[in-house]
Amino acid sequence: MAFDGITIANIVKELNDTIVGGKINKIAQPEADELILTIKNNRTQYRLLISASASLPLIYFTEKNKVSPLTAPNFCMLLRKHVGSGKITAVTQPGLERVIEIKIEHLNELGDLCFKTLVVEIMGKHSNIIFLNEERMILDSIKHVSLNMSSVREVLPGRDYFIPQTQDKKDPLTITEEEFYQTVYRKPSNLAKAIYTSLTGLSPVAAEEICTRAQVHGSDPADGLGTKEKEQLFLAFIRFMEDVRTGRFTPNIVYSASGEPVEFGAVALTQYTDYTVKQYDSISQVLEQYYAQKNIITRMRQKSADLRKIVQTALDRNWKKFDLQTKQMQDTKKMDKYKVYGELINTYGYNLEEGCRSFKALNYYTNEEISIPLDPTMTPQENSKKYFDRYNKLKRTAQALKEQLEDTESEIRHLESIQAALDIAQQENDLSQIKEELTEYGYIKKHYTGGKKKMQARSKPLHYISSDGYHMYVGKNNYQNEELTFKFATGNDWWFHAKKMAGSHVIVKSGSDDLPDRTFEEAGRLAGYYSSGRTAPKVEIDYIQKKHVKKPNGSKPGFVVYYTNYSLIIEPDITGIKQADD
Repeated sequence: MAFDGITIANIVKELNDTIVGGKINKIAQPEADELILTIKNNRTQYRLLISASASLPLIYFTEKNKVSPLTAPNFCMLLRKHVGSGKITAVTQPGLERVIEIKIEHLNELGDLCFKTLVVEIMGKHSNIIFLNEERMILDSIKHVSLNMSSVREVLPGRDYFIPQTQDKKDPLTITEEEFYQTVYRKPSNLAKAIYTSLTGLSPVAAEEICTRAQVHGSDPADGLGTKEKEQLFLAFIRFMEDVRTGRFTPNIVYSASGEPVEFGAVALTQYTDYTVKQYDSISQVLEQYYAQKNIITRMRQKSADLRKIVQTALDRNWKKFDLQTKQMQDTKKMDKYKVYGELINTYGYNLEEGCRSFKALNYYTNEEISIPLDPTMTPQENSKKYFDRYNKLKRTAQALKEQLEDTESEIRHLESIQAALDIAQQENDLSQIKEELTEYGYIKKHYTGGKKKMQARSKPLHYISSDGYHMYVGKNNYQNEELTFKFATGNDWWFHAKKMAGSHVIVKSGSDDLPDRTFEEAGRLAGYYSSGRTAPKVEIDYIQKKHVKKPNGSKPGFVVYYTNYSLIIEPDITGIKQADD
């Protein structure tokens, strides 16, 4: 939903429910554009993070603290001087703007009661934190904005504060039906865009949500709706805004099938029908979880970019090799024909005329008459030898190509397994093991740096506990798969793997127990989720007791064979499966 006016409204409600009446205990500025306010209220301490970062402006409660610089910046010192022990009296939002005003009362040096306002503007690259006096004059701001930087508004000490009106938008909390019809339905754009460009504080996701609830398509032209659709949309809009007005929020995060956070919302997002939605108790939890998970995924993708490029380059090269070898193998299918030609020349060619260019003979393998080309400069025996030589050459080529194709296929499976491991890597030490494997198999050159190697915590398999209490382990790369299957698991433990695709080995420690059906299903879901088929609606899973899983001599790590197994079809979704606290 992005940081639109609805998300801000949810934050304002949360701030009013928790810190109004509370006392500011500590003010810190860990980053140039970031504040952390520690507030005590009702015997509880709250830590409010406010960021005016151009790339990621945020405001939410957090339990995490950050190290502050030894010398506080000027803006932080000013806040400490004026409101260092001030009382928060109100938190408001003008209309549905992306602006939060925190009202603070405090005593000045003479003991007189004074009032200040801390304004938080969440406006993308224009985000700011502005400190105002009672007359709403700017005392200072975390970012100074001069007329050279903005022709709309200066944000400098001594200037009067106002919210810039850069667009002619209506307030969705006060708009009338007539204004809605005249503003939204007359725009020459699609319906969703007409909504969010006409009304303050609504993001594209919020506009699409209103359309979904009205059972109309956001891509339909706004000026082409029928009377019934217009009535449905306005009614859905009114109900939607009533939830916002009355504070009926449903903080949630929408997850894709791969477990990646796709979107967050302060209200229920019914437009995401094929996704997993997880609800939270507060919008702060949503924001902290969503951006933390997004940050992990982004950071891991950045850190693994070089490894992904190495793997993809090797895969592309091997697929080209495989296609060429397959084409060459197709060409060797002619060898049997040349063998038959040689045999038939030896059988029927004794009475051929000299200089003959071809002759017809009965193929006693198929009982059909065929025409055999001949070289007129050669004798029948020489023509026969020529065909047998071709046959033997193609036979040798086919034997060599068969081995090469097997090697290339093995190489491709190995690289695809590494690619799958990169997709589920969660920490830097996971990448270290993958890099170690790529180095061992020659995809990355070994570089001797001298000196002692920096010790890094060893990556461990994922550990889950089934609903029936059985421990389930998931290998995150080929080395872990190998160790889980052949060193950690015992004979009667159960082994799971996605059928004919790259993925993790899943081990369920069963001892001598007969596993419940629910545990089989949950282990299968893990195997499907941690495989290259995690985005598919259904995945086939092979499972078997570990004692029936074998490793061929000389095979690459994680490669196994098995001959008698069970199978199940599952949805690769791990929602509800408990992860152990290791």
